[in-house]
Amino acid sequence: MDNYTNQNTARRYKAHVSIYGTTQLHLRNPYIIAWWSAAFPGFGHMLLSKYLRGYVLFIWEVLVNIKAHVNDSMILSFQGKTELATEVLDTRWLLMYIPVYLFGIWDSYRTTVDINKVYLLAENEGHRYNSFALGALEINYLDKRKPLLAVMWSLFTPGLGQLYIHRILTAFFIIFWLVVFFYFSHIQEAISLLFLGKIKEATAVIKPAWFLFIPSHYGFAIYDSYMNSVENNKLFEKDLRSYLKEHYQNENFRILKDQKVK
Repeated sequence: MDNYTNQNTARRYKAHVSIYGTTQLHLRNPYIIAWWSAAFPGFGHMLLSKYLRGYVLFIWEVLVNIKAHVNDSMILSFQGKTELATEVLDTRWLLMYIPVYLFGIWDSYRTTVDINKVYLLAENEGHRYNSFALGALEINYLDKRKPLLAVMWSLFTPGLGQLYIHRILTAFFIIFWLVVFFYFSHIQEAISLLFLGKIKEATAVIKPAWFLFIPSHYGFAIYDSYMNSVENNKLFEKDLRSYLKEHYQNENFRILKDQKVK
């Protein structure tokens, strides 16, 4: 059940609230979105709420990166072992990796520019959108959340910040892949050994190829939860402002420019 059901009479809509989350258009910096796509293919598109494309690029990055030994090569190059870094790469997979990696960066930048234009048109059109959704599985509604709380929960465990701001699909995806990265990287086993003072054993047990996925995963979860908390708060304020204006503001009220109110 929604508090407002549109008849698709507008050319563009600014937001949509469902039991799975709040999807909205807002202005974004194309360079920041492209940077996230460069950090990890798929993240830029997920920030744009283009989940299907983002999920495909994310899974492709994990699969092809592992098969091509890209992370292994990066680690060896950091250690100054350039020849070994070159030898460890599997060119059969690497030649597929580079074009799609560049496509993810370019497409996220291009899409951001387009969505910014659509947002400005939707903002000018000012069509209504639902702000409350009630279903058998969940309830979602626009309200104000604290961005720093979203960041704090994302620091504890990536995905919890998304649950706090009700981004269910993104939260499930982030938590699922966090478990995958933790399991294959043996990071928790390494932390346990580190607490016991067994530094060499802790270093030896880590699988670097999987471990390198984790910092980007944490960073994205933190940034996504913070940014969407801020934008959802703005959307709530706009919706509340429109409601109060429609139901409580005198229709004869006018703001007079360049005149002082006595």
